[in-house]
Amino acid sequence: QVQLVESGGESVQTGGSLRISCAASGRSFDSYCMAWFRQTPGNEREFVAAILRSGGGTYYGDSVTGRFSISRDNAKNTVYLQMNSLKPEDTAVYFCAARQFSCGNSYKSQRVYPTWGQGTQVTVSS
Repeated sequence: QVQLVESGGESVQTGGSLRISCAASGRSFDSYCMAWFRQTPGNEREFVAAILRSGGGTYYGDSVTGRFSISRDNAKNTVYLQMNSLKPEDTAVYFCAARQFSCGNSYKSQRVYPTWGQGTQVTVSS
């Protein structure tokens, strides 16, 4: 089982860029499908992006496609989310999640990820 710690969240202006990170501790990081979700008060967590164990495949939510990019460095046990052209509606707490082995067909559902980080706040001001 891995433990996840997000970092890098901060306040940025509309149109800006930010990269947040998720560091994993534990064994066999490269056996985990990794994902990013985000949440605003009173709402369920929204799928943002996911990446296959090898990093060879990525998936994105409709609202971030073309603006966000997920990547991973298995040697550093870290997954990243590069966020460009940020909008005020991107303001949220961003969570890293892990699911061992395949991302599967339900990768957009928070329910299939048993392991979560504590979240990092991203605020986009207009």
